[in-house]
Amino acid sequence: MAATRILSIVGRKDTGKTTLTVALAAEYVRRGKRVMTIKHASHPANVDTPGTDSYRHFHEGRAERTLIASPDVRVLFERSPDDQDPVTLARRYLDGADIVLVEGFTSSPLPKIEVFRTQVAKAPLFNGASPTADQWLAIVTDGDLQADCRVLRFRDTMWLQLLANIGWDGARVIGP
Repeated sequence: MAATRILSIVGRKDTGKTTLTVALAAEYVRRGKRVMTIKHASHPANVDTPGTDSYRHFHEGRAERTLIASPDVRVLFERSPDDQDPVTLARRYLDGADIVLVEGFTSSPLPKIEVFRTQVAKAPLFNGASPTADQWLAIVTDGDLQADCRVLRFRDTMWLQLLANIGWDGARVIGP
């Protein structure tokens, strides 16, 4: 089996991290890659709707894990401290992926693609003087940003295909 690659999509709130993650995932799938994702949330995930059986299993029954098995979809809810990094999560839950796209985990030492929109923030997260600057593979922006890393613009021709190449080549390999 081939090695799994992992990279993070980062940016400030409301810059389009999810939109870019979804577009990049679709591009890799179009290329025949097996894609899996991790979404880092700063708030607890909603675990089903109160009153449903699966909600009752997890909350009232205080089950450690609840697997919801429905036609074509499986959802696992698990009680676990938030002390795991994305590489550990990928190894535990996403075996067999060609590439894992992580949305968030900005402070994790993963290769990063940043989404920067000028309407949302005055400056990107990227700081060329930072000791972690070498983690940035690229910044995708709607502006005329200059940075000490690769900058792609949404208006560029074939920016998504180029970004997929940059991401694939620069992703961290986490094992076979």
